[in-house]
Amino acid sequence: MPTPEQMIAAVHGYVAAFDAGDAEAAVALFAEDATVEDPVGTPAKIGHDDIRAFYTASMQTGAKLHLQGPVRVGEDYAAFAFQVRLNWEGKTSTVDVIDIFRFNADGKVAKMEAYFGPTNFGAAS
Repeated sequence: MPTPEQMIAAVHGYVAAFDAGDAEAAVALFAEDATVEDPVGTPAKIGHDDIRAFYTASMQTGAKLHLQGPVRVGEDYAAFAFQVRLNWEGKTSTVDVIDIFRFNADGKVAKMEAYFGPTNFGAAS
């Protein structure tokens, strides 16, 4: 099982990948057979190819992630709250999100779930 420090470092690596617009850096955090459900309730993206396509499109919006508080870890999970700022429909918008990563024994993200919905969207100030 990965250590809390490894899981926290992976979360910070994920945020840094968005800052750099680097989909490959994000994909490298995931296991080959990982799933991404973003947002929860939508069809899962499965494996590196689907995950790469998803993050490439997400990063093309100019999305930047801003952590809100510490990363919470327990067992093989890390949960973190953050705000996304992105260009959506011609204007800068925000989305308040909580992501949960579940890690495999190799320290790779095996499952990611993003929790947000219509009430979490706003205009950037």
